Amino acid sequence: MIDPKINRRSLLARGALIGGFALTPQLALAAAGTDQRLVFIILRGAMDGLAAIPPIGDARLNQLRGGLAQPPEQFGAMLKLTSDFAAHPALKGFAGLFAAGEASVVHAIASPYRERSHFDAQNILETGGNAAYALKDGWLNRLLPLLPAAPPPVAIAATLPALLRGAAPTTNFAPSRLPDASASLKARVAALYENDALLHRLWSEAMATEMMAGTNDGGTGNPQDLATSAARLLADPAGPRIAVLDLGGWDTHAGQALRLGNQLRQLDGVITTLKTGLGPAWANTLVIAATEFGRTVAANGTGGTDHGTASAALLAGGQLKGGPAAGRVLGDWPGLSTLYEGRDLLPTTSLNSLFAGAAAGLFGLDPDLVTRRVFPAAPAPPLALIRA
Repeated sequence: MIDPKINRRSLLARGALIGGFALTPQLALAAAGTDQRLVFIILRGAMDGLAAIPPIGDARLNQLRGGLAQPPEQFGAMLKLTSDFAAHPALKGFAGLFAAGEASVVHAIASPYRERSHFDAQNILETGGNAAYALKDGWLNRLLPLLPAAPPPVAIAATLPALLRGAAPTTNFAPSRLPDASASLKARVAALYENDALLHRLWSEAMATEMMAGTNDGGTGNPQDLATSAARLLADPAGPRIAVLDLGGWDTHAGQALRLGNQLRQLDGVITTLKTGLGPAWANTLVIAATEFGRTVAANGTGGTDHGTASAALLAGGQLKGGPAAGRVLGDWPGLSTLYEGRDLLPTTSLNSLFAGAAAGLFGLDPDLVTRRVFPAAPAPPLALIRA
């Protein structure tokens, strides 16, 4: 059951999503003003939140989805999270974190966007605006001037996502699939650039990033390798405090049962890889996985679902442990008796308010300030979800 004390009204009340944290002397960092870490995972293509975190025993879901209401046998049985919700069996690691108080779900959540274009919806997800292309910079970039000093955030991707674009310094890093260059070649390149201030700085930064990411063995570029790189960067005391991962493949119009199961298994592997790779830093980490919109409640004629509205956001990390959100499904669950436009899960919680509250709480910021500077049109940030 959704905690009655954390319903839509309280979720949208003023406050910090995570609460403030005082760093003890042994956790103080020389290279960064905070020990908190944020990993944002973009799930491109519209993840089916109803399949990832289904309501238990909902006759309406079974009626509209038919065979899609249950995962394929090879994935196993649904994993019970609460009396009212389960997790897809491919999310075994996430369900384990949920049981341990290191994961939670915010259901029936959506951006302000109410159409069904991937490109427009992804732009709004990343810019934090109310209309597609109304803002030119990403909401995470706008957040950076409010944060304690730290190395620039990094996107573990070949190109910088819109989420990080803007005036504040950011970077991207893509593990190479090519064989690693020899140490002697790298030394010769460094000597070649030594008298060029710009190229020398860029080369030195690239080599430092590669060393922290531990990818000089030739990464494969698959999501778990990317998560390994992100964890190594974030775990390093001199590394960044924010990382973005970009996972595609969630547009399941056809053959959804097997495809989505594999996607969720991949996401589960990313989250568990982050926990393992971060080591002690996991205790100071929040992971947010969010998508541009959900999918239709009813199955279509090709064994899939079409573009919808509300979905689910998955949260994980040591920062959840001991807090009011630990091991809970949050939000104002609308049920499936009334659907948005007669086809979609009804949105009841704002993605932007979740992001604002998460950022304010994780980094000890005034939630009103974050809302004004980063999400000026969003509702007030959610109530505290993590230990204060």
